[in-house]
Amino acid sequence: MKNKIIITVLASSLLAFSSCENVLEYTPKGVLSSSDLTSPTAVDGLVTSAYAAIGNGDMIGPIYSMWAYGSVRSDDAYKGGGGTGDVGEIDALEHYNLVTPSMGAFVTRTWQNLFKSISRANVAIRAVNNLDETSFPNKKVRLGELKFLRAHSYFTMKLLYKNIPIFDETATEEDILKVSNTLSNEESWNKIAADFQFAIDNLPTNQPELGRANKYAAQAYLAKLRLFQAYEQDATHKVTNINKTRLQEVVTLTQSVISSGKYRLSKDIGDNFLPETENGPESIFAIQFTVNDGTTAGRMSYEDGLNYPHGAPQYGCCGFHAGSQNLVNAHTTDANGWPNFDTFNEGIADLSKQSVDPRLDHTVGIDGHVYKYDNTKLFSNSWVRDPGVYGNYHTMRFQQLASSGSYFKLGPFMGTAKNYDVLRYDDILLIQAEAYIQLGEQDKALPLINQVRERAAISTERLKKADGTFSSNYNVKPYSATGWTKDFAFKALQWERRLEFATEGPRFFDLVRWGIAEATLNKYIDKEKTRRTFLATAKFTAGRDEYLPIPQAEITFTNGLYKQNPGY
Repeated sequence: MKNKIIITVLASSLLAFSSCENVLEYTPKGVLSSSDLTSPTAVDGLVTSAYAAIGNGDMIGPIYSMWAYGSVRSDDAYKGGGGTGDVGEIDALEHYNLVTPSMGAFVTRTWQNLFKSISRANVAIRAVNNLDETSFPNKKVRLGELKFLRAHSYFTMKLLYKNIPIFDETATEEDILKVSNTLSNEESWNKIAADFQFAIDNLPTNQPELGRANKYAAQAYLAKLRLFQAYEQDATHKVTNINKTRLQEVVTLTQSVISSGKYRLSKDIGDNFLPETENGPESIFAIQFTVNDGTTAGRMSYEDGLNYPHGAPQYGCCGFHAGSQNLVNAHTTDANGWPNFDTFNEGIADLSKQSVDPRLDHTVGIDGHVYKYDNTKLFSNSWVRDPGVYGNYHTMRFQQLASSGSYFKLGPFMGTAKNYDVLRYDDILLIQAEAYIQLGEQDKALPLINQVRERAAISTERLKKADGTFSSNYNVKPYSATGWTKDFAFKALQWERRLEFATEGPRFFDLVRWGIAEATLNKYIDKEKTRRTFLATAKFTAGRDEYLPIPQAEITFTNGLYKQNPGY
């Protein structure tokens, strides 16, 4: 939340570009010709416009919030809402076997929204390249930022669709129609990586304005990319090798970020989900949103706008993104303060008796527990929209209180001005830990994972009820060096990533990266459908369901140039 704009979002005049025909006797308002975009001020505006584009998704074409693609498609959450037919495309995503290439509202619209952001970056790169450094001293820095933004959008596309067309600012409209999506997995990762490397080579370690990418953000993002690339997949998405050279690259890049001293874990994990503490020490790169910025509705984030408690009078809509029983169970801990790795999902967790990781109450709305740190309005089962289908749990991390200055209601839907973290320090610690484990250097991963666990253990102050007590019995402890084998370390790492980023979206993509999506998700479905009958026909098929289909509309538009993903 900001009462002034940190990076000024341009008016609509910089959001559309056209060259008018001579027969027109006027220039439409809000439209600029390429000849208008030659001054350093106007070109810098285009860079800002490219920043704005990575936050220009919407509730049914999301490009930064992965709740539908990464949380509901995993074992973290159910779709929620008013039954299975309410926004039925997410129900299809949750069942896997109902997803089709013709799903327009999500599969197609997200593809299009991501390419809009890529196009915005390419337009700006061309304009920056037309200026010399004498007239535009920030030329190399701005190019670094723009290539970082372009790589961010391509990275997101690759996680979702895998086989994507990649083109840069030199491609004409005619060229774009000749670019297929048949690059090898390695080639496409390397093309995206080249943009991040350019950003590393040209961005400063510190930027004068909040919200701009810096050198460390580029290193962190390249490390994340190389980690995914290290798990080499064949054409049917099976992990066939873990590339040690790539893992060593991950270690080098993350070490540069960690040793910079610029970032650290916040004292409380809740700091990552509140507007009052955004752009804090843990945030490496975030999409900036605003309120009270002189516009009617601000520069708001609406991608999580369906996910507020439906029955809560302060909200009234729409009850989506319900925490799964599996996720709640996964937060239970044993006497040592460690996860119940093998027995966690045998039954329904008794939260009045079992000890849990505090991150549960930062993540899931539970009857009688503090909701979003407001101990005057405890979460109530009466707030749940369709408990008969989806149970009584609800999401919480990206929701804001109606009393928050960041909150804005537009019709029945909710938006917030809370920034959206793309890269956080906790992620970098766990990325490095994973690389060390896979390199057989698990002893180096132990303190990294324990840093995250120790922060979780002390993240309890905001969870107190009005009488000073807690709704849950918290017990989470660091892991011991005793018995810290490679296999146990990797299991602990996998568990830690799930709890640290629960319902934020990474879960599904982690399972695919590790090559365990089919085994994990079909085991989850087999148990969960005995609790939630709407999952009775769900089934994950390896070699198909790891990625979304290429939208049929795009295949048709390119006259079959784009090739469909396997299995669709």
